[in-house]
Amino acid sequence: MVMENQPEAWYPDKRALSRKTAREESMRRAIEILEQLVGDGTLKAYAIGGGVAATFYAEPVLTYDLDAFVLLPPSSGLLVSLSPLYDKLRGMGFAEDQEHVLVGGLPVQFIPAYNALVEEAVENAVPLPFGDTTVRVVSPEHLLCIMLQTGRPKDRARAALFIEEAEVDRGRLMEILSRHGLVHRWTALTEGRPA
Repeated sequence: MVMENQPEAWYPDKRALSRKTAREESMRRAIEILEQLVGDGTLKAYAIGGGVAATFYAEPVLTYDLDAFVLLPPSSGLLVSLSPLYDKLRGMGFAEDQEHVLVGGLPVQFIPAYNALVEEAVENAVPLPFGDTTVRVVSPEHLLCIMLQTGRPKDRARAALFIEEAEVDRGRLMEILSRHGLVHRWTALTEGRPA
């Protein structure tokens, strides 16, 4: 039934619905691959981060890719190498596109835990439902801290929106901020000052 005086987006668009279904299927497939990589020991653990993680807690944000923070098995050298992971993914038939691996058309960026905060975020990821499966997602408190630590203008803007929309445990947030030396960035954000 068509209703008059409604904006164009009000009406279900079959192509848009089809794209949404395809994107959800790509996301489901990416989760399946992440779980498989943990199961076979290629990864120690993962947690969805970035814009996709934010959509589990707040209004959706425009995002191009799926950020997967990962803990890799110990290596023999000092440098972190993604070669074993990328070799495994190539062997599974997935193509690389710059810093991403395409999983069902969804660009997935595998980001090794690059500091103590991100490592802690992966270790304390929250299992959340996605369709008929479960996905490990960075907690809202850790996600907010990562936004503040990264400090890019877009992250500060997202953080400001996120604290208004997401249910954040302020006590837990303050513990994480303190542990990682980010209280000053939190104060600057909440007082509307540059960090």
